Amino acid sequence: MPAVRTKNVTICSGSNPSGRLAYIGSSAYTQSCSAVPTFRLLIEYDGAGFSGWQIQRNGPSIQAVLEEALAVVLRERVPVVGSGRTDAGVHARGQVAHFRTSCSVDPERLQASLNGLLPPSIAIRAVTLVPDDFHARYDARWRRYHYYVATVPCALERHLRWYLRPAPDFERMNRAARDLVGTHDFTTFCRTQAATRNRTCTVYLARWVPDPRPGDWHFELVADRFLHGMVRAIVGTLIEIGRGQCDETAIPELLAARDRRLAGPAAPAHGLVLEAVGYEDDPLPIP
Repeated sequence: MPAVRTKNVTICSGSNPSGRLAYIGSSAYTQSCSAVPTFRLLIEYDGAGFSGWQIQRNGPSIQAVLEEALAVVLRERVPVVGSGRTDAGVHARGQVAHFRTSCSVDPERLQASLNGLLPPSIAIRAVTLVPDDFHARYDARWRRYHYYVATVPCALERHLRWYLRPAPDFERMNRAARDLVGTHDFTTFCRTQAATRNRTCTVYLARWVPDPRPGDWHFELVADRFLHGMVRAIVGTLIEIGRGQCDETAIPELLAARDRRLAGPAAPAHGLVLEAVGYEDDPLPIP
């Protein structure tokens, strides 16, 4: 189970009349406790070995490990709120989260201290002080996922790409993917046990893109929100279309049916990466 690495931490509060926090190891510094600032985290993680982003009873989660590390650094328990959930085994290069703390801390020192405590599979790429009303989930305007596949054997990226044999027809899949763009009810591509009642999402971009290495591709999907299992179900369905197992004009009919049983199987989790989350000042990543 991934765990927070331990280091010596000294807390200068209570018996310390200054009420200040002495930080971890040689990077000790002090900041006074005053208001309740909000910090934004940019997080990268390898989802293998985790039960997903959200805290769960059945295994370690990214959220739980982050909250444990913050508790060590800040000497207080603070909840971490992510921009959205990722499933077990799904990765992220651009997950965004926020937390609020009763102590003021330097963002750069906080980033360094967290990265010193977190397991190698989780990295904090940035820590930013943001307005108090910032919310990682509700303020997000768009999310961008990539699903990575390989049509020739790959050794170094075998844990990050779904190896497809035989190779599907990517032009056929791209023609089908155009019908995903727009505002639709995506019940057909949502896990049946998902509790979400609102299944309507707006997709801004859906396309297969060749990667630099011949035979490698990724599916790029940008939307305002995503349902549980949505990207993997879409990818699995498009692969069936690319192999001629389903008509390339089937997407509108599948969307209208609102029946998960009619879509293809979910693609494996290891090929999916949350690449970025956009907020008010971030332009839509549409070419």
